[in-house]
Amino acid sequence: MFIRLSLVMTQSTSRITAAALGCLVLLTASCAKGDKAPSPPESTAVSAPGEPVPAWLMERARQERDLASRSATVHDFRFVNRVEQSGIDFENRIVDDAGKSYKAVHYDHGSGLAAADVDGDGRPDLYFVTQLGTSQLWKNLGGGKFANITESAGLVMNDAIGVGASFADIDNDGDPDLFVTTVRHGNRLFENLGGGKFRDITAQAGVGYSGHSSGAVFFDYDGDGKLDLFVANVGTYTGNEKGPGGYYVGLEDAFHGHTHPDRAEASILYHNEGGNKFREVTKQAGLVDKSWSGDAVVMDINNDGFPDLYVLDMQGENHLWLNVRGTSFRDATKDFFPKTPWGAMGAKVFDFNGDGKLDLYITDMHSDMFTDIQQGNWTAETSKSDPTPMPAELFPGGKTQFIFGNALFVNGGGRFDEVSDRMGVETYWPWGPSVDDLNADGWDDIFVAGSMNFPFRYSVNSVLLNEAGKHFLPSEFTLGVEPRANGSTLWFTLDCEGADRGVKACGVCSSEAAASQGCASTGKPGQFTVNGSRGTRSAIIVDVDGDGALDIVTNEFNTKPMLLMSDLARKHSVHSLTVKLKGTTSNRSGIGAKITVVLPDHRRVVKMQDGKSGYLSQSDLPVYFGLGAFDHADAIEVEWPSHKHQTMAGPIRAGHLVEIIEP
Repeated sequence: MFIRLSLVMTQSTSRITAAALGCLVLLTASCAKGDKAPSPPESTAVSAPGEPVPAWLMERARQERDLASRSATVHDFRFVNRVEQSGIDFENRIVDDAGKSYKAVHYDHGSGLAAADVDGDGRPDLYFVTQLGTSQLWKNLGGGKFANITESAGLVMNDAIGVGASFADIDNDGDPDLFVTTVRHGNRLFENLGGGKFRDITAQAGVGYSGHSSGAVFFDYDGDGKLDLFVANVGTYTGNEKGPGGYYVGLEDAFHGHTHPDRAEASILYHNEGGNKFREVTKQAGLVDKSWSGDAVVMDINNDGFPDLYVLDMQGENHLWLNVRGTSFRDATKDFFPKTPWGAMGAKVFDFNGDGKLDLYITDMHSDMFTDIQQGNWTAETSKSDPTPMPAELFPGGKTQFIFGNALFVNGGGRFDEVSDRMGVETYWPWGPSVDDLNADGWDDIFVAGSMNFPFRYSVNSVLLNEAGKHFLPSEFTLGVEPRANGSTLWFTLDCEGADRGVKACGVCSSEAAASQGCASTGKPGQFTVNGSRGTRSAIIVDVDGDGALDIVTNEFNTKPMLLMSDLARKHSVHSLTVKLKGTTSNRSGIGAKITVVLPDHRRVVKMQDGKSGYLSQSDLPVYFGLGAFDHADAIEVEWPSHKHQTMAGPIRAGHLVEIIEP
């Protein structure tokens, strides 16, 4: 996993030259066996406000401006981080295994976030997940302002080692309930009582599994009108020793866990029985997936009206579970995907090329962890990884069946071809993709959260603007998403003559290389602060301020989130619609429905109502449609989970929230 090592977090460029130093601080699996640690790459953190931006980032910005000048897609708008002005003071807090006691364990995969209108006031509220401290619910007050209502909402979860979050209306009463996954602290389900109040119904619902849980996906697999739940479990990567905050300390060889069959931890399928009760049906339904899974995504791959499930494996082969008419599932991966990414993290189903068929985009982070890529080598960062240096012991079945990088599978009507390189969607150190129409031109764009944080170098988030289905334009610098101001942040403090005596990082901070490794003395003997680069783990795309343009919200690892507000509506006359579904026979939110907006030029914009966004995250459910130059749509068509088809005839004017009720 963590072969590319670097502790350099300062403005200067430096290199750790002693292999022993790398072993001392990072204790990778190979170091633990007495092997030499590889030399880390040179690294430079992004400058703090008022300091110059490093040359390698300035050069990438120049390259993107040049590409944009030759593109017809709308790119003359910007995102600005308004988190300080918003009132949101949430800070993601991590366990020591991802910080001062860093090791190659899955805690550094981080936490998600979710958006939903929890109190029915028409504005999307935000729920941020953290490992230590409590995850927080922030009420949207309008005008880009938020208030922390975690306590009054009944959602305080202290030191629960939170991972993922999903809102879903499990009882069809019209308001979103909340499910949160944790690492061995029990998953939690909260019923929305209305008005932004929740109550814990975990025990009653029977979904309090305690293990190494990760992503959570709600979908109605049997078509009974109630949302069922799939919980992705990673695998056993911790022992029974507890660290500060009550987290379970990770195993030293955690990243090799997938090579130990006895550590497999099957994901869980729950059937919604009604009355706020769920029943585990994993074995009964034949969906026993023992992948080292962080997340999953729903898609109807054979268009039979029953939702199938694509389960990601972060260290192995992904699995497509085909829904057998709502009664059971079978593994049909090879029928559709002869090869899958090896280190998959996130996925999104969307129609990227406008042909009316839903495609599948997958981000692969772990394949990027084995070859040094120096900062500024953008060609390497946007290319597939070379599997040659990847240790053979990580591939019990060999390497030939894998894609080593992101995958964009274009739906050819039963056949899926991988076109990521041709379309320009390979990125570096990616977690999850968030997909929506950022420039409101009628073509869905991609935001990819990318990073590795301490003890690695700075890496960028990616914004890929869709050039009418023909290619994606890299635009993170053009749109102001990169470089982030204050690209480094305080990672942790050390008391090397007190509580932290013996912590491996103390060896670095006490050495001659201390300054180049981000260590700074506090002025007291043996006490240091250590800086690390900022990095995003998860994101959602949602119209925060109701101006008709989409904004981006992130959950940053071990620091404050970003609230990236778009000025598109101030630069252009934005034509868009949002569609809210109200199921009657289908589940109340219409999860699983396919919505098609027909434009005046007869182009059909197709989206799936799934709420899926990023890695471990879930976005607000009203579905957003950019209309480009058109001020109206000719029609809206809905294929409901109940297999009913419905058409709303136009013209339907832009700028409205359209509620469609299932007949």
